[in-house]
Amino acid sequence: MDKQTAQRVLDRLHQVQNLVYQGGDLAELGEVLGSDIAWHVPGNNAIAGDYYGREQVVDYMSHRRDLAVATMRMYPLDLLVGEGDRVAVLTDGTATIHGVDHSWSTVGLYEIRDQRIAVCW
Repeated sequence: MDKQTAQRVLDRLHQVQNLVYQGGDLAELGEVLGSDIAWHVPGNNAIAGDYYGREQVVDYMSHRRDLAVATMRMYPLDLLVGEGDRVAVLTDGTATIHGVDHSWSTVGLYEIRDQRIAVCW
């Protein structure tokens, strides 16, 4: 995958996620998620799990938004591309949960098919 295509797809994903996480319309997620998407969240916490299909992934993002009371914001940083359809994005995030400010850094691993997110790890 060329970097320009990956950047365009991931920019759109993060733009839509930020709108959704701040209270925007969940329907826009359908524009960036593949119909058979798989979204994997590691850990043992309120959002960890494996989500399959748009409905489950949208429900996961809605739950995440509710937990952060629409204060979550993502800040994409470096994009790493190589051969094939998988890319990695370094992303920082912030949210206020129960009055406490939180921040984190993560690496999102994505598989892109037909200009949409097919898998996220």
